[in-house]
Amino acid sequence: MKIIKYPFWVLYRIWFYILVALPIIIMFPILLISISKESWYPFFFRLARIWSKIILIGMGFRWKIKFEEKPVKGKSYMFVANHTSMTDIMLMLVAVKDNPFVFVGKKELAKIPLFGFFYKRTCILVDRSSAKSRQAVFLRAQRRLQSGLSICIFPEGGVPEESVVLDKFKDGAFRLAINHQIPIVPLTFYDNKKRFSYTFFSGGPGVMRVKMHRFFSTEGLTTESTKTLNSDTRNVLLEELKA
Repeated sequence: MKIIKYPFWVLYRIWFYILVALPIIIMFPILLISISKESWYPFFFRLARIWSKIILIGMGFRWKIKFEEKPVKGKSYMFVANHTSMTDIMLMLVAVKDNPFVFVGKKELAKIPLFGFFYKRTCILVDRSSAKSRQAVFLRAQRRLQSGLSICIFPEGGVPEESVVLDKFKDGAFRLAINHQIPIVPLTFYDNKKRFSYTFFSGGPGVMRVKMHRFFSTEGLTTESTKTLNSDTRNVLLEELKA
Protein backbone atom coordinates (compact mmCIF):
# COMPACT_ATOMS: atom_id res chain seq x y z
CA MET A 1 0.00 0.00 0.00
CA LYS A 2 2.86 2.37 0.85
CA ILE A 3 4.42 1.84 -2.60
CA ILE A 4 1.31 3.35 -4.16
CA LYS A 5 1.92 6.54 -2.17
CA TYR A 6 5.52 7.06 -3.34
CA PRO A 7 4.61 8.79 -6.65
CA PHE A 8 2.18 11.05 -4.76
CA TRP A 9 4.88 12.02 -2.25
CA VAL A 10 7.37 12.84 -5.03
CA LEU A 11 4.85 15.02 -6.86
CA TYR A 12 3.75 16.59 -3.57
CA ARG A 13 7.32 17.68 -2.81
CA ILE A 14 7.81 19.09 -6.30
CA TRP A 15 4.50 20.95 -6.03
CA PHE A 16 5.64 22.52 -2.74
CA TYR A 17 8.73 24.05 -4.35
CA ILE A 18 6.65 25.29 -7.27
CA LEU A 19 4.31 27.00 -4.81
CA VAL A 20 7.27 28.55 -2.98
CA ALA A 21 8.79 29.95 -6.18
CA LEU A 22 5.80 30.92 -8.32
CA PRO A 23 4.36 33.72 -6.12
CA ILE A 24 7.86 35.15 -5.67
CA ILE A 25 8.32 35.27 -9.45
CA ILE A 26 4.91 36.87 -9.97
CA MET A 27 5.37 39.43 -7.19
CA PHE A 28 9.09 39.99 -7.80
CA PRO A 29 8.91 43.71 -8.78
CA ILE A 30 6.69 44.67 -5.86
CA LEU A 31 8.75 42.53 -3.47
CA LEU A 32 11.88 44.38 -4.61
CA ILE A 33 10.21 47.70 -3.86
CA SER A 34 9.06 46.50 -0.43
CA ILE A 35 12.64 45.67 0.67
CA SER A 36 14.27 48.79 -0.77
CA LYS A 37 13.82 50.62 2.55
CA GLU A 38 14.01 49.10 6.02
CA SER A 39 11.08 51.29 7.11
CA TRP A 40 8.90 49.56 4.48
CA TYR A 41 9.31 46.16 6.12
CA PRO A 42 5.69 46.02 7.39
CA PHE A 43 4.57 46.14 3.74
CA PHE A 44 6.92 43.27 2.90
CA PHE A 45 5.52 41.39 5.89
CA ARG A 46 1.99 41.65 4.46
CA LEU A 47 3.22 40.30 1.13
CA ALA A 48 5.00 37.46 2.95
CA ARG A 49 1.72 36.54 4.65
CA ILE A 50 0.00 36.35 1.26
CA TRP A 51 2.84 34.14 -0.02
CA SER A 52 2.45 31.88 3.00
CA LYS A 53 -1.29 31.48 2.55
CA ILE A 54 -0.85 30.59 -1.13
CA ILE A 55 1.59 27.83 -0.19
CA LEU A 56 -0.46 26.40 2.66
CA ILE A 57 -3.74 26.45 0.76
CA GLY A 58 -2.06 25.12 -2.37
CA MET A 59 -0.67 22.18 -0.39
CA GLY A 60 -4.14 21.35 0.90
CA PHE A 61 -3.49 22.60 4.44
CA ARG A 62 -6.07 24.30 6.64
CA TRP A 63 -5.01 26.12 9.76
CA LYS A 64 -6.79 26.41 13.09
CA ILE A 65 -5.41 28.89 15.60
CA LYS A 66 -6.32 28.93 19.29
CA PHE A 67 -5.38 31.97 21.38
CA GLU A 68 -4.92 31.93 25.14
CA GLU A 69 -3.71 35.51 24.78
CA LYS A 70 -3.49 37.83 21.78
CA PRO A 71 -0.67 40.26 20.96
CA VAL A 72 -1.41 43.96 21.16
CA LYS A 73 -1.12 45.65 17.77
CA GLY A 74 1.98 47.81 17.50
CA LYS A 75 3.77 46.20 20.44
CA SER A 76 7.02 44.22 20.11
CA TYR A 77 7.27 40.55 21.12
CA MET A 78 9.56 37.54 20.92
CA PHE A 79 7.68 34.76 19.11
CA VAL A 80 8.99 31.22 19.66
CA ALA A 81 7.71 27.83 18.46
CA ASN A 82 8.76 24.22 18.00
CA HIS A 83 10.52 23.52 14.70
CA THR A 84 9.71 20.40 12.66
CA SER A 85 8.99 21.41 9.08
CA MET A 86 9.73 23.76 6.20
CA THR A 87 6.13 24.93 6.61
CA ASP A 88 6.85 26.34 10.09
CA ILE A 89 7.85 29.64 8.49
CA MET A 90 4.58 29.90 6.58
CA LEU A 91 2.43 28.89 9.54
CA MET A 92 4.14 31.42 11.80
CA LEU A 93 3.48 34.17 9.27
CA VAL A 94 -0.19 33.17 9.10
CA ALA A 95 -0.58 32.89 12.89
CA VAL A 96 0.77 36.39 13.63
CA LYS A 97 -1.22 39.07 11.84
CA ASP A 98 -0.81 42.53 13.36
CA ASN A 99 2.74 42.45 14.73
CA PRO A 100 5.27 42.37 11.88
CA PHE A 101 8.25 40.31 12.94
CA VAL A 102 11.70 39.49 11.63
CA PHE A 103 12.96 35.91 11.59
CA VAL A 104 16.32 35.03 13.09
CA GLY A 105 17.50 32.03 11.11
CA LYS A 106 20.49 30.07 9.92
CA LYS A 107 22.48 31.60 7.08
CA GLU A 108 22.41 28.37 5.02
CA LEU A 109 18.83 29.12 3.91
CA ALA A 110 20.11 32.15 2.01
CA LYS A 111 21.48 29.71 -0.61
CA ILE A 112 17.97 28.63 -1.71
CA PRO A 113 17.22 30.14 -5.15
CA LEU A 114 14.70 33.02 -5.17
CA PHE A 115 13.62 32.46 -1.56
CA GLY A 116 17.18 33.04 -0.37
CA PHE A 117 17.41 36.35 -2.21
CA PHE A 118 14.71 37.88 -0.02
CA TYR A 119 15.54 35.82 3.04
CA LYS A 120 19.02 37.28 3.43
CA ARG A 121 17.73 40.82 2.85
CA THR A 122 14.88 40.69 5.35
CA CYS A 123 15.89 38.21 8.06
CA ILE A 124 18.63 38.29 10.67
CA LEU A 125 21.08 35.58 9.66
CA VAL A 126 23.22 33.72 12.14
CA ASP A 127 26.16 31.38 11.75
CA ARG A 128 25.73 29.24 14.87
CA SER A 129 29.37 28.14 14.72
CA SER A 130 30.59 31.72 15.03
CA ALA A 131 30.50 33.64 18.32
CA LYS A 132 30.99 36.87 16.37
CA SER A 133 27.94 36.12 14.22
CA ARG A 134 25.82 35.35 17.29
CA GLN A 135 26.84 38.67 18.83
CA ALA A 136 25.92 40.51 15.63
CA VAL A 137 22.41 39.06 15.91
CA PHE A 138 21.86 41.00 19.12
CA LEU A 139 22.86 44.27 17.48
CA ARG A 140 20.64 43.74 14.42
CA ALA A 141 17.72 42.60 16.57
CA GLN A 142 18.09 45.69 18.73
CA ARG A 143 17.77 47.94 15.68
CA ARG A 144 14.65 46.10 14.49
CA LEU A 145 13.02 46.20 17.92
CA GLN A 146 13.73 49.92 18.21
CA SER A 147 11.85 50.42 14.93
CA GLY A 148 8.77 48.78 16.45
CA LEU A 149 9.09 45.29 14.94
CA SER A 150 9.01 41.93 16.72
CA ILE A 151 11.41 38.99 16.49
CA CYS A 152 10.75 35.31 15.76
CA ILE A 153 13.18 32.54 16.69
CA PHE A 154 12.83 28.76 16.63
CA PRO A 155 14.83 28.18 19.83
CA GLU A 156 15.70 24.53 19.15
CA GLY A 157 18.31 25.97 16.79
CA GLY A 158 17.35 23.61 13.97
CA VAL A 159 15.04 20.74 13.14
CA PRO A 160 15.59 17.77 15.48
CA GLU A 161 15.44 14.10 14.56
CA GLU A 162 11.97 12.74 13.75
CA SER A 163 11.89 10.79 17.03
CA VAL A 164 12.52 13.91 19.16
CA VAL A 165 9.32 15.54 20.40
CA LEU A 166 11.04 18.79 21.38
CA ASP A 167 14.77 19.45 21.47
CA LYS A 168 16.59 21.57 24.04
CA PHE A 169 16.18 25.32 23.60
CA LYS A 170 19.08 27.68 22.96
CA ASP A 171 19.25 30.73 25.23
CA GLY A 172 19.47 33.43 22.54
CA ALA A 173 15.75 34.21 22.19
CA PHE A 174 15.29 34.50 25.95
CA ARG A 175 18.36 36.62 26.50
CA LEU A 176 17.24 38.97 23.75
CA ALA A 177 13.74 39.21 25.22
CA ILE A 178 15.10 40.00 28.68
CA ASN A 179 17.60 42.55 27.38
CA HIS A 180 14.81 44.39 25.55
CA GLN A 181 12.08 43.70 28.13
CA ILE A 182 9.66 42.25 25.59
CA PRO A 183 7.23 39.38 26.30
CA ILE A 184 7.89 35.82 25.16
CA VAL A 185 5.02 34.46 23.04
CA PRO A 186 5.13 30.63 22.90
CA LEU A 187 3.34 28.87 20.05
CA THR A 188 2.79 25.14 19.66
CA PHE A 189 2.67 23.69 16.14
CA TYR A 190 0.98 20.31 16.56
CA ASP A 191 0.73 18.87 13.06
CA ASN A 192 3.55 20.22 10.87
CA LYS A 193 5.73 17.17 11.34
CA LYS A 194 2.86 14.92 10.25
CA ARG A 195 1.83 17.13 7.34
CA PHE A 196 5.22 18.00 5.82
CA SER A 197 8.35 16.96 7.68
CA TYR A 198 11.88 16.71 6.33
CA THR A 199 11.32 12.99 5.71
CA PHE A 200 10.89 12.91 1.93
CA PHE A 201 8.35 10.11 1.63
CA SER A 202 5.78 11.44 4.08
CA GLY A 203 3.10 14.05 4.54
CA GLY A 204 -0.20 15.03 3.04
CA PRO A 205 -3.05 17.55 3.14
CA GLY A 206 -4.98 18.22 6.34
CA VAL A 207 -5.36 20.51 9.33
CA MET A 208 -2.46 22.41 10.91
CA ARG A 209 -3.31 23.37 14.47
CA VAL A 210 -1.61 26.22 16.31
CA LYS A 211 -1.93 27.32 19.91
CA MET A 212 -0.68 30.70 21.08
CA HIS A 213 -0.10 30.30 24.79
CA ARG A 214 -0.16 32.91 27.53
CA PHE A 215 2.83 35.20 27.32
CA PHE A 216 5.83 35.20 29.62
CA SER A 217 6.58 38.69 30.86
CA THR A 218 10.23 39.73 31.06
CA GLU A 219 9.53 42.96 32.89
CA GLY A 220 12.10 43.42 35.63
CA LEU A 221 14.00 40.24 34.74
CA THR A 222 17.79 40.18 34.39
CA THR A 223 20.03 37.90 32.37
CA GLU A 224 20.34 35.67 35.45
CA SER A 225 16.74 34.58 34.72
CA THR A 226 17.56 33.41 31.18
CA LYS A 227 17.78 29.70 31.99
CA THR A 228 14.58 29.74 34.04
CA LEU A 229 12.65 31.58 31.33
CA ASN A 230 14.02 29.13 28.75
CA SER A 231 12.96 26.11 30.81
CA ASP A 232 9.51 27.48 31.66
CA THR A 233 8.76 28.26 28.02
CA ARG A 234 9.98 24.89 26.78
CA ASN A 235 7.91 23.06 29.40
CA VAL A 236 4.73 24.74 28.16
CA LEU A 237 5.35 23.48 24.60
CA LEU A 238 6.54 20.05 25.71
CA GLU A 239 3.49 19.40 27.89
CA GLU A 240 1.23 20.49 25.04
CA LEU A 241 2.94 18.24 22.49
CA LYS A 242 2.82 15.25 24.81
CA ALA A 243 -0.85 15.76 25.78
